[in-house]
Amino acid sequence: MAGPGAGEPAMEDKRSFSDICGGRLALHRRYYSPSCLEFCLSCPRISLRSLTAVTCTVWLAAYGLFTLCENSMILSAAIFITLLGLLGYLHFVKIDHETLLIIDSLGIQMTSSYASGKESTTFIEMGKVKDVIINEAIYMQKVIYYLCILLKDPVEPHGISQVVPIFQSAKPRLDCLIEVYRSCQEILAHQKAASMSP
Repeated sequence: MAGPGAGEPAMEDKRSFSDICGGRLALHRRYYSPSCLEFCLSCPRISLRSLTAVTCTVWLAAYGLFTLCENSMILSAAIFITLLGLLGYLHFVKIDHETLLIIDSLGIQMTSSYASGKESTTFIEMGKVKDVIINEAIYMQKVIYYLCILLKDPVEPHGISQVVPIFQSAKPRLDCLIEVYRSCQEILAHQKAASMSP
């Protein structure tokens, strides 16, 4: 599913928040209409200090092994492993942006944009959405909060078949989640009102 057309005017605002580790997050909200809203959460960029520390550690360890074994293949392998690890991290792990697009008549689309440029998209039809809630979990010996979508159970009308977390990579704090949650509830309320009207 694609986003709203480029010709449609959109109001946009940007606010700064923090993730659970204290890193800075930027929340962009694009308001297209009362029934269409998009949130884009920008995660912290890759830290040059961390990248340098990991690279130096691997290369120093390789150099130590080289002095013991006097095998130049160790140094070549260290360079190869470092480059491969960095490419794998950028393509499969490091997410720069997470986007949540909610349209009351269609559904909810979640997009993760990786540092390498790859994108991963999940779309959930609105008919399958039961609710959007803020849940809590234990993470590294502390309680954290996360936003999630509850999916309806096709067999049991009041049951829940699946819980789909939102913004898994960014891990924003509660104040950011409340901001998104309130807007999602407004869209869901608009959708319910539209479905109940004759």
